[in-house]
Amino acid sequence: MKTRTSLLTAAVLVAGIAAGPSVLPAAASAPAARSTTGQSPHAALEAAIAGLPSADATAALVRVSGKEGTWHGSSGVHDLRTGRPADPAARFRAGSVTKVFTAAVALQLAEEGRLDLDRSARSYLPELIPASYAGVTVRQLLDHTHGIPAPDFPGTTVEEAYANRFRVYDPRDMVRSATSKKPEFAPGERQHYLNIGYTVAGLLIERVTRDSYEHQVARRVLGPLGLRDTCFPGTNPRITGPHNHGYQTMRLDDGTTGLRDVTVWGATDAWAAGNIVSTTADLETFTRALFQGRIVRGPLLEEMFTLPEVTDFRTGKPAAYSVGLSMKVLGGREVWGKTGGRWGYNAAIASTRNGSRTLVYSVNSTDAKGQDMNPTAENIMVAAYGRP
Repeated sequence: MKTRTSLLTAAVLVAGIAAGPSVLPAAASAPAARSTTGQSPHAALEAAIAGLPSADATAALVRVSGKEGTWHGSSGVHDLRTGRPADPAARFRAGSVTKVFTAAVALQLAEEGRLDLDRSARSYLPELIPASYAGVTVRQLLDHTHGIPAPDFPGTTVEEAYANRFRVYDPRDMVRSATSKKPEFAPGERQHYLNIGYTVAGLLIERVTRDSYEHQVARRVLGPLGLRDTCFPGTNPRITGPHNHGYQTMRLDDGTTGLRDVTVWGATDAWAAGNIVSTTADLETFTRALFQGRIVRGPLLEEMFTLPEVTDFRTGKPAAYSVGLSMKVLGGREVWGKTGGRWGYNAAIASTRNGSRTLVYSVNSTDAKGQDMNPTAENIMVAAYGRP
């Protein structure tokens, strides 16, 4: 395929918005994104992000690269109040894409002999992991076959979550909450995708390195790859640096349903499972390096491309998650990667195994934690790789 590069910016103005910056009505439709380079854009990708803001998303940032061609695009708005065009270099919450970074560091430590994938998590954290979970191995934490249930969090609705958005969660307390319950299944028998395995993995990294999880990721991944716009906000609920606002559909103070600005929202409940902030450019660099074997090397890299031979705890379907990644067949070929969602933001990294086509996107979804994939995000994935 001939390389095509199209830098898109949608000059979108949202009229008729009288509310303040924190409470806003539903987004209005806007004209399709247009090329600013004079080059022919990749039609399918351009169409996937056209018409933003919409009811599903207020902005989208996309980067496709690899042997099959290159395409960069953005659409939508920086924020609904001003209607300024979305910043294509903006930082965003990448959610569970964090798990790929965590898994990479854990596998590096395994390569160094400091972490044994077949050893029990309890043997590293005997004061935290109870005997009822003595059989859970490090590998099972990383491929979601551990059987540890989710911890308890206050509230069950998005409105209750919003009310607790500044609450700070301690990872050890979350592990204690989760392991105080009965296992969902015996270790290694099923797969259930949850954050808790990566919360424990973050604590394992700290135990064997005697260092903070965040510093280990920075020293081993962010620094060597020059990912200067990727960081862990810690307890800071704000995104530092340039960023596009995120919105969530919910019940507003006047009893109506509409969009609320949820850009400022703490993510300590996710920590090593979903607290990272990044850019599409940084995540593209990370994805290409990972698939080229420049972060995790040798046989341990295959852990990230090996699905456990078990079924999903909820659906009974074959396992879809490996160590750090997941796999879907799109357009007749295997695509490996990871999606992530935090309130107001959906993100993903993906690549064919040989790196012929990589994809990174950030979509400012208005229901980022919904049961179904965001329509704009799904359209981007299909445009890049084809249908399931």
